[in-house]
Amino acid sequence: MRWNRTLQTVDVHCAGEIGRVITGGVLNIPGATMAEKLAHLNTVDDSLRRWLCSEPRSGPAGSFCLLVPACDPAADVGLIILQPDQAHALSGSNAMCAATALLETGMIPMVEPESVVTFDTAAGLVRATATCAGGKVVKVSLDMPPAFVAKRDAVIETAEWGAVRYDLCFGGVFYALVDVDQIGLAITPDNARQLAMIGVDLRNRIAALETAPHPTTPALNGLAYVMFRADEPDGALRTCTTLRPGRADRSPCGTGSNSNMAAWAARGRVKPGDVVTSRSIIGGEFQTEFLAETTLGPYPATRNRVSGQCWIYGLSQIGLDPSDPFPNGFTLSDTWGG
Repeated sequence: MRWNRTLQTVDVHCAGEIGRVITGGVLNIPGATMAEKLAHLNTVDDSLRRWLCSEPRSGPAGSFCLLVPACDPAADVGLIILQPDQAHALSGSNAMCAATALLETGMIPMVEPESVVTFDTAAGLVRATATCAGGKVVKVSLDMPPAFVAKRDAVIETAEWGAVRYDLCFGGVFYALVDVDQIGLAITPDNARQLAMIGVDLRNRIAALETAPHPTTPALNGLAYVMFRADEPDGALRTCTTLRPGRADRSPCGTGSNSNMAAWAARGRVKPGDVVTSRSIIGGEFQTEFLAETTLGPYPATRNRVSGQCWIYGLSQIGLDPSDPFPNGFTLSDTWGG
């Protein structure tokens, strides 16, 4: 066996959503800030993401959590999320996976009953408070970046569903939040394929109209996802974040839950101290607590805490043989869609 590149990962899932945490093999990414590192991965050198996130080493489902030295001295470690479409500033489920891996493997010493890991991300500092018992992380609570509504009840005209309303919100990345009844579907496992393809289609159409500029950090500009949402009879929020190239988030979605709290606050549906349960397409749950009101640039914003649990399921070593004909991976429409 001959490899000219080797990575080690701790493989974790958060409520069913895969987050493989890179614990060895990447020393750093160029850039003086996390936003500059994110921009480097997306605009200068995308080879690491393509190598890891494409076939034959991976597939459309799941992400890689890239750990790098923090740029902010207040943080323990830097975090960037590598996904099949691009590198992203933040993901709640993946931050929970990263915190779980760091503590349960001893990379950061675990302290019971609570351990704290602070992530430096392009969206700002994210403080992860892990509830620990018997050497296991049983809950991770993330103090998320401020969430805000950039546009409320915006409309895109479609031939298929007529005028589709959405809230353009930021919760770590930009979302178009869409009430799912507008497309005539329910958020259920049997509708996952349709929801995924419609969501990605809508995302692409909306992204062509919305530049989604971030008020302070240009590296965060641009619409990432469409998240379908629906109210549950028990007061919970049913969610389905749709991710390119065409799949449904298995988790309740942390940055999406953060975004939706801002949308509900803008409508007067929640106040500081309220807790909302987000429920995924497969029934997993996050709890989102509205901590306080704040501002970000010109926008009223909310400070929120999102909580969930993760499970380590494997350890992996990934290598690249110099004669491998697919060093940057590949995608095929039979699995990846259009």
